[in-house]
Amino acid sequence: MSSKPRVAILGLGIMGGGMAGRLLGEKFPLSVYNRSRQRGEPLAALGATVCATPREAARGAEVVIAMLADDDASKNVWLGPEGALAGAAEGTILIESSTISPGWVRELSAAATARGCELLDAPVTGSKPQTAAGQLLFLVGGPNAVLERARPVLAVLSRDVVHLGPVGSGALMKLINNFVSGVQAVALAEALALIERTSLDPATALSVITEGAPGSPLVKLLSKRMTTRDFSPNFLLKLMAKDLKYAIDEAASHLVPLATGTAAQQTMRQAMEAGLGDEDFSAVVELLRRLNQSAAH
Repeated sequence: MSSKPRVAILGLGIMGGGMAGRLLGEKFPLSVYNRSRQRGEPLAALGATVCATPREAARGAEVVIAMLADDDASKNVWLGPEGALAGAAEGTILIESSTISPGWVRELSAAATARGCELLDAPVTGSKPQTAAGQLLFLVGGPNAVLERARPVLAVLSRDVVHLGPVGSGALMKLINNFVSGVQAVALAEALALIERTSLDPATALSVITEGAPGSPLVKLLSKRMTTRDFSPNFLLKLMAKDLKYAIDEAASHLVPLATGTAAQQTMRQAMEAGLGDEDFSAVVELLRRLNQSAAH
């Protein structure tokens, strides 16, 4: 028998699949669920139990982690007769790592309490490479005592865990983080599109940006992807558009207008309409390049 807790992963996209692979590599007993069952087949070969429903995956798990696209996907997986809450035993730790709205997190926490379970909202920063390397940063809301019980699992997946406060705090911090990231991505895309329409040498001009005051780690990373046109997904553009919308709505509930976020979200929506939603969010630059090409003719 393994002395490690049984974990269930709900959602096997870029992030959830990477987390599952990491846990299997560390010999955690693991159950997985994904709406498209074939996503679980490579993990089955590594020892995971692939389940037909979230309820089945949660049954017998001590820790259940969800990594899903949005509020609707989260609700569909947790709630209902075949949802994970219906299968979770009393005392199970539920970890919602999706980037979702704080309002839904609080609803889910109440549903978990009614079931006798404990919820942490624990979205992450990092993308595909950090997931595979166990170098995510967890942004956690919820009781500290529950976090301490979950640490043996989170430690395998992360470089650090930041406890931000009560339930909902992690979700709020993640939206603020992604708001800033989305605005940076669109600003960089606009800058590069402008550079490419002028007589400036792109490599020289970008070096001024990336090595100067604007050169955040994200700007440095995205500038490489935008110039090489490598848009293989680390973080889907359509998910960034969704996160910006959630951030705008949450900020409005606190009477804070996110003007730059609204502009960035509009550009991301236009990029989705242009067929770029399933590319990496750095592909937003392609929308602006196309607009430039249209203007030039």
